[in-house]
Amino acid sequence: MAFTMRSVKVPPNSASLAEARGRVIDFFKTACRSIPSVMEIYNLHDVVTVSQLRSSISSAIRKNAHVTNPKVIDMLLFKGMEELNNIVEHAKQRHHIIGHPVPLKPFPRWVNELRLVFFLFWQELIYYSFQGLRNYAVFMASNLRNMFAMLFSARISAKIENVEEMEEMTILDLPELALDCILGKLSPSGLCNMAGVCHSLRNWCVSDHLWERHMRDNWGRVLGFAANNDLKLYLPSRRVDFSDKEKKKNVGSLPSLWALSWLNPRIDGGNKTSTTLPVDSIMSRYLALRSGRIWFPAQVYNRENGNVGFLLSCYDAELSYDSRTDTFYARYPPHGVRTTNVEDGVKWDRIRASPVDTGAHDLYVSDCLNDLHPGDHIEIQWRKSKGFPYGWWYGVVGHLASCDGNKHFCHCHNSESIILEFNQYTPSSRWRQVTINRKDHREDGNETDGFYGGIRKLCSDEISAWRSMWPTKTLE
Repeated sequence: MAFTMRSVKVPPNSASLAEARGRVIDFFKTACRSIPSVMEIYNLHDVVTVSQLRSSISSAIRKNAHVTNPKVIDMLLFKGMEELNNIVEHAKQRHHIIGHPVPLKPFPRWVNELRLVFFLFWQELIYYSFQGLRNYAVFMASNLRNMFAMLFSARISAKIENVEEMEEMTILDLPELALDCILGKLSPSGLCNMAGVCHSLRNWCVSDHLWERHMRDNWGRVLGFAANNDLKLYLPSRRVDFSDKEKKKNVGSLPSLWALSWLNPRIDGGNKTSTTLPVDSIMSRYLALRSGRIWFPAQVYNRENGNVGFLLSCYDAELSYDSRTDTFYARYPPHGVRTTNVEDGVKWDRIRASPVDTGAHDLYVSDCLNDLHPGDHIEIQWRKSKGFPYGWWYGVVGHLASCDGNKHFCHCHNSESIILEFNQYTPSSRWRQVTINRKDHREDGNETDGFYGGIRKLCSDEISAWRSMWPTKTLE
């Protein structure tokens, strides 16, 4: 057999299509002569017959009958010779060739029917087995339940009573610390809604310690310590009457804030009465601020919508919150003959709490003059005339004219004179620079250039706030 395989040679190229087809016929004959040996090697007598294997080889060759290119025929012939050589030399296992190229004998029809019978048998067996187990489990569970019911009836009754008691628990049955933690997580509107549940929760929800965080987070930046303590002086009365008109006005500012049942109790005759909320409570201050019903003292950067005459200044004002636009109304004190000016649309970033307790018309007593060095950032009181209120203006401590600005040789801090520079103005502007006395500084100036008052040295946060207000171009 090995001799027969070596006698079949495939030249590099066939000269013509007829020659290529002739070599294909020779290959078919060689393969057919190899069938008996292949069947002996792989023990295929129980799987396929010689005629079936010969037909399989013939059909595999006829699949490529449409090929007319001699080079392609030579390539397919070479592949067939290699495959036949591997089979003859036992380079494959029996399971490699059963099915391809050796076709399997078709099973009789009764084999498929028998398979279906076995499948249905096992399906029914499994179903009835599980059904029996289920019935047995239900039966055993019922018996066990009855047994335990008789043995532990007293204990189970006690547990049922405990469960009923637990179902009747309310939030007021929680420990005080747990209830306080839950209420501390609520928003202002959540506290107001919770206060409308019952009288006990009302007493909890109006506690100052629950509203301190909301007051600090929402109003701490614009409401100074002094203003917060004196805020009750700005409240309209000690008795808060929430009328229907006022509810409609404030319903957009804090959802369901005034529409609570506990804020509008009724008496026997059905007449509405006012709810007395202590004016010194933090809750009453918060609600009054949020509703815009009061004006509180603060300071406003760049007043009158950034008028060029007030850039990099900060003036005292009374403010009222507008919940519809999330801005403020600012009411400034009168300037000489000018009446009180009211500005609307003041944003949060233009407001700060007053850093000092000095009034708008009072001179601030400076306590930092001996500590001022060139490069320190300051704000100084200035007003146009004696009858005007002071405003705080941002500036920087500069070097004396006799100093070259070298920090290693600078002695400006030892001089009695201090140079204040306002770099937002051009070098030629009369507002660019002013000199004050370090040892004996009081209000200094005239009706032409204005009057300079007290000085404050700024910290880093205050400097950043002023820098954020810096004008886009230098002022004249």
